Amino acid sequence: MSSELNILALYGLFTCLILILKMTGAMGQLGMGYLLSSRDEHRTLTGITGRLDRALTNSITAMALFAPAILILALKEGFGGATLTAAQVFVVARVLYVPAYGLGLTGIRTLLWTAGFAATVVLYLMALMAS
Repeated sequence: MSSELNILALYGLFTCLILILKMTGAMGQLGMGYLLSSRDEHRTLTGITGRLDRALTNSITAMALFAPAILILALKEGFGGATLTAAQVFVVARVLYVPAYGLGLTGIRTLLWTAGFAATVVLYLMALMAS
């Protein structure tokens, strides 16, 4: 398995970790009874748990964009030094993004989001150029 595919797998596991952290916080805020219910009554997560919830949604969206670029490159056998660097930039930016979001570091969070998104766009461009 290529390094880029390993990065995709690691990012998937990281997203699972965010989900676990969010659910742990949600249990404390909402209680297990509510989490096991049909949740017809909407309750809002607050504080760091609310920010983790939003970071999780953002991370899933980022994966939905990142994964196809990596898989297209894999199918085209288009991996190389530049694709590895772009994938590494993506994963580092995304891993740092979550605590920045959780801690409310808005300027840094936006910079990290932009770096991860730009790396994804670069991967798509490289996928289009791969033979």
